[in-house]
Amino acid sequence: MTDPIADFLTRIRNAANAGHKVVEVPGSKMKLAITKILKEKGYILNYKVEEDGVKSNLKIALKYNQETKVSAIKALIRVSKPGLRRYSDVENMPRVLNGLGIAILSTSYGVMTDKEARAKNVGGEVLCYVY
Repeated sequence: MTDPIADFLTRIRNAANAGHKVVEVPGSKMKLAITKILKEKGYILNYKVEEDGVKSNLKIALKYNQETKVSAIKALIRVSKPGLRRYSDVENMPRVLNGLGIAILSTSYGVMTDKEARAKNVGGEVLCYVY
C-alpha cells in the first residue's frame, strides 16, 4: 500500500455509502488524529482503539440521520497525494463549501482543521476535505 491515508479515507467512504454502522481500519498516529477531528466536528459517532500486541486497529462508528438514514459524511476527498503534495499557507488556505465543510491539514503543530490553522496563523499540507 503506497498511500495509507487514502486507503483509510476510502474505507470510511465505502462503509458510509454501504450503510455500515462500524468500519475497522489499521491504526496509526495520523489516522487517529484525523479520526479525532472527525469526532470533534460531528462527522462520526465514536471511535475505539484496539491494540493486539504490535498492531492497533481503529473501530469507527459512523453517524447517520435518524429519519433519512443518510450519512453525516457527504464526501471525503484526498487532496495531497504521495505523487503530488499540496501545501497551503495561511493566506491561501482552502475554504470547503464556503466554510460549511472542513479541510484537514498536517502542520508543524500537528493535525488540525483549516479554521484552527488560521487561528494559529500556520500553514501546512492539505490532507483532505470533508463535508
